[in-house]
This record gives sequence, C-alpha cells and structure tokens, in this order.
Amino acid sequence: MFKQLKFPFLAIMMVAFLASCQQGNQDVRDAARQDIATNAVQPQPATPAPAQQPAVPAGPTTSIEFAETTFDFGTIDEGEKVAHTFKFTNTGSEPLIFSNAKGSCGCTVPTWPREPIPVGGTGEVTVEFNSKNKKGKRNQKVTLTGNTNPPQTFLYLTGNVNPAEAPQAGQPQAQ
Repeated sequence: MFKQLKFPFLAIMMVAFLASCQQGNQDVRDAARQDIATNAVQPQPATPAPAQQPAVPAGPTTSIEFAETTFDFGTIDEGEKVAHTFKFTNTGSEPLIFSNAKGSCGCTVPTWPREPIPVGGTGEVTVEFNSKNKKGKRNQKVTLTGNTNPPQTFLYLTGNVNPAEAPQAGQPQAQ
C-alpha cells in the first residue's frame, strides 16, 4: 500500500514545496517593493552647471576706474609679444579685491594684484599678448572679476598681426 501512495505523496509534497517557495518569493518581492518605496531616493532638482566665472568675493562692493580700458598695439609681426599695463584707482568706499583675471585665450595672459587695494588706492593690471600663430586683426579681451559693481570689468588689446613669411623652398626654417 505504501508503494501506491509514494508517487501521489511525492507529488503533493512537491506542489506544497513549490507553493511555499512561490509565496516566499512573493513575500520577498513585496518586502523589496516596500523597502524601495520607503527608502527611495527622492528626485533632486537639477544641479546647475558649475559657473564659468569665478566667484565674486562676498561682502560689500566697491567701484573701480581705469585710466584706459583699450590699448591699440598697432601692427606687429606674427610671433612677437606685446605687453601693456592698465592703471586703475579704487574709487569706492571699500577695499577692492580681485578674485580672478582671465584672457580670452591662452595667448592673452593678465597679471593682477592679489592683495586688497585700499579705498583711493591705485594698482596695475599687466596684459601680455603672444602673437605666435595669430594673424590679422586682433581684439584680445581680459575679464577681471572682483567685488565691484558690476562684478566684471573688461580690458582689451587691439591691433593687427602681419603673417610670418613662409620659408622659400630649399631654405631652412628659422627656429
């Protein structure tokens, strides 16, 4: 008699086992869904891209006055370097602090005071332009950022760059 019950008994046991596994899997899935819903990362507002401009120093603002903001270097030959010093005065009522100065490209390099300029004090920003691989009419811009209103001031070097003469066939190139 036991032999006759062996197959149905095993079948019933298998069905019961599979049903409990199925119920267990469902419980695991339900628990996972609950956990996800409870601990889900809430969508965050889009983070704005980092500002391209350097941060303006916090605090009170002041004003600045340049003797000139544009310098025309005339006509030069390609490969020459030109430098010009722009003079300014802190005309405001707070110390002037520059946070950055940036040329429009790697060929235009500004040098600016890193220490605060007192009220009524003067300072200089020197800009060097390297005309290597630059030809034609030029308008090089420098952006100064500081605790001024507006926070950015622009300086320009303008002029013309004559192209370098191409070496003639058979002649060595100048180094």
